[in-house]
Amino acid sequence: MSAQTHLAQIGALVGDPTRANILLALMDGQARTAKELAFLARVGAPTASAHLAKLVDGGLLTAVAQGRHRYYRIASPDIGRMIEVMLGFAGTIAGSAARPLRRAGPADERMRAARTCYDHIAGRLGVAIADAMQGAGHVVLEDGAGRLTSSGHVFLLRLGVDLDEGRSGRILCRPCLDWSERRFHLAGQVGKALCNHCLRLGWVERTRDSRALAITPTGQAAFQTFFGIAACDADPQPAEHRAEATPSPVT
Repeated sequence: MSAQTHLAQIGALVGDPTRANILLALMDGQARTAKELAFLARVGAPTASAHLAKLVDGGLLTAVAQGRHRYYRIASPDIGRMIEVMLGFAGTIAGSAARPLRRAGPADERMRAARTCYDHIAGRLGVAIADAMQGAGHVVLEDGAGRLTSSGHVFLLRLGVDLDEGRSGRILCRPCLDWSERRFHLAGQVGKALCNHCLRLGWVERTRDSRALAITPTGQAAFQTFFGIAACDADPQPAEHRAEATPSPVT
């Protein structure tokens, strides 16, 4: 298959609105069943199954059977990064259009404040963490590449971040262009480990049916103490908006 043909196929897969909704629903890094994805994409179960089969065949999703259920997730961090970059381009194009943009609602504001970008933290919180670590000399982000410095290793060790957790040979540190902030947040194993650490300690919490993250009072204090982030631009969300604190069934 030629590169042109492959590119056209990927574009066709992502270009369908239902499949785009399914991909976005999985950008929190968790695995979901076809029934859950049908609900999130607002389509019937047979329609969702047909779209999921195409996404798996196209290599954008992977499916894992566990018991009686079949779980779907983004196939790789590179696929998640591609989708995030496409979101950035989509926002740029929309912002340059002649028609006025709609006013951002509460859900949009929560996503811009803090969210998951596949397996790492994005939004204003993610960018602020990247800025703080770069300002302290813990990471170097330049020319599309990232590097964790020796002081960064020490900082993360003292913070209790496990850099070896589920690493499986992936890139240690890389910048990821944030679609809402138009600046870099941290991806790679550093970004993943930091996200897991923040979730594990309750600094952030997942929200129901969204990849937005709620910053808890504990998190507000921790981000101030360890990263010098005075305000995370997001009040902790009411408990009714938070997701149940249950891990993904597939790791």
